[in-house]
Amino acid sequence: MKTAAKYLLGGIALAMTGAAPAMAADIMEPPVIEAPMYQAPEVMPAAVSGWYLRGDVGYAWHKFKTGEYGIAAAGPVLLTNSISETSFRGSYTIGGGVGYQVNHYLRGDLTLDYWGNGEFTGYTTGSCGVAAACTSTDIAKFTALTLMANAYVDFGTYGRFTPYVGGGIGGSHVHWGTLANTACETGNPTNCDPTVWHGGAYDWRFAYAIMAGVSVDVTCNMAADFGYKYQRITSGEMFGIVGNTGYGHDGGISSHQVKAGLRYKFGGCPQPTQVVYQPEPLPVYK
Repeated sequence: MKTAAKYLLGGIALAMTGAAPAMAADIMEPPVIEAPMYQAPEVMPAAVSGWYLRGDVGYAWHKFKTGEYGIAAAGPVLLTNSISETSFRGSYTIGGGVGYQVNHYLRGDLTLDYWGNGEFTGYTTGSCGVAAACTSTDIAKFTALTLMANAYVDFGTYGRFTPYVGGGIGGSHVHWGTLANTACETGNPTNCDPTVWHGGAYDWRFAYAIMAGVSVDVTCNMAADFGYKYQRITSGEMFGIVGNTGYGHDGGISSHQVKAGLRYKFGGCPQPTQVVYQPEPLPVYK
């Protein structure tokens, strides 16, 4: 009897030992299969054209390079005299143009600028009707219309600010008004010839410019522009002949300008990418 009980207990123990791995396998967690993450569709920004319009106003300080004019003919030689600057009143400037932004660092535009209300005052020395030694006062109005092709390099945007430099070439239509010439004795300024009026001249001339400034983003498609411009206009006709005196030419005009304006960029404003919140997926058990 004891022997039978011993065999029975041993069989039960052996059966339980074999069942243990199976039970362990039954209680193991099933594998976790991750559900694919949902990707929110990316919202592309609205296309923005590189074209822009610009408008500017400013003020220019002018500098006159010494000119000359004929005074008489001595045989085959034309005698000339010089006309120099006493003062040159600055003028307001107004202009506009159309341009294209090539990339973040390069753009170009075509501009048309008008200078108005400038006034030149100069002098000459030599003989006149009342004395052998005379000094004249010469006064004439001045305007110019300049058409110029420009290129700019932008140095990157820092917050709302984009510094830049640029240059341009083109032509200026310079219009001199009638020149009033009053010659007086150098030692006695009250002893004068009657004023002589020389008809003003106008012509197209070559012009070039260099610029520097900063643009400030006002909105996504509007920028304010503040800058400096140096412009040089080459020599040309200044006034006509009266009697045996005239055919005046100026030696060219330089100007230093400060300008402020706006640039409007065509196209819609870029829209920020919309991010849709998606919660973490729950594990899936199988």
